[in-house]
Amino acid sequence: MRIPALAILTIATVLTAAPVRAQTYDPAYPVCLHKYGMGGFHYYDCSYTSLPQCNASASGRAAQCDINPYFAGAAYRQHRRVY
Repeated sequence: MRIPALAILTIATVLTAAPVRAQTYDPAYPVCLHKYGMGGFHYYDCSYTSLPQCNASASGRAAQCDINPYFAGAAYRQHRRVY
């Protein structure tokens, strides 16, 4: 009786678990291009250093520029000094 109950519990847990998504923002750049595709497909391209640069790339496409909420700023780019 334990085996079927354990199997049912395992299957129920697997089916109700939410899918895990990868991080969509790169903390090295302050601006992200949010690209939209057919069928609801979309993704972020965080490789822009300014809004004008991103807007030039988004012009004429199904895309918009967003400020990267995970941008680490200058602290991210500081290198440790080696003595």
